[in-house]
Amino acid sequence: MEITQHCVVGLTWTLKDTLGEVLDELDSPIEFLIGGDDLLAKIEEALQGHHVGAQIDLHLEPEEAFGDYDENLVFLEARSRFPKELEEGHTVEGHALPAGCNPDAPQDVLYTVTDLYPEHVVLDGNHPLAGIAIRIHLEVQSVREATQDELERGTLGTGFFKIEAQAPGNDLLH
Repeated sequence: MEITQHCVVGLTWTLKDTLGEVLDELDSPIEFLIGGDDLLAKIEEALQGHHVGAQIDLHLEPEEAFGDYDENLVFLEARSRFPKELEEGHTVEGHALPAGCNPDAPQDVLYTVTDLYPEHVVLDGNHPLAGIAIRIHLEVQSVREATQDELERGTLGTGFFKIEAQAPGNDLLH
């Protein structure tokens, strides 16, 4: 089956920065909805017309991937406003920031705790790969028609490097 809009594709990949350092490797396929909200536009575009077994190498600049790094999305907050068990790597949804945090912090952003100090917490609302040009080697493992339910949702829930609120120790990006 050829990859077209509104199908589901199972992918594996190796993701590297421009220096060749491996940032992520996916050995077991994950399914994504083509024509939905699961993949970056450049990846969807490159997949069109391919079949199972295809191998695709892409170079994505920050604006084609996760955007430029925005220093205005970094906030220093009082440590006392957060639970004692907060650790580096934890994520906090913008709408759930504790009372008293900077009112300029956007509410629709997911913040990652990047640094903990005795008196302060550093919250970064940028995607961990923001500002980084990436190279990705994709392998198409499966292609199938999307179900009506998948089309209506517009996602399989496995967005490409979607960062979600997560438990400590879960540092996977996919």
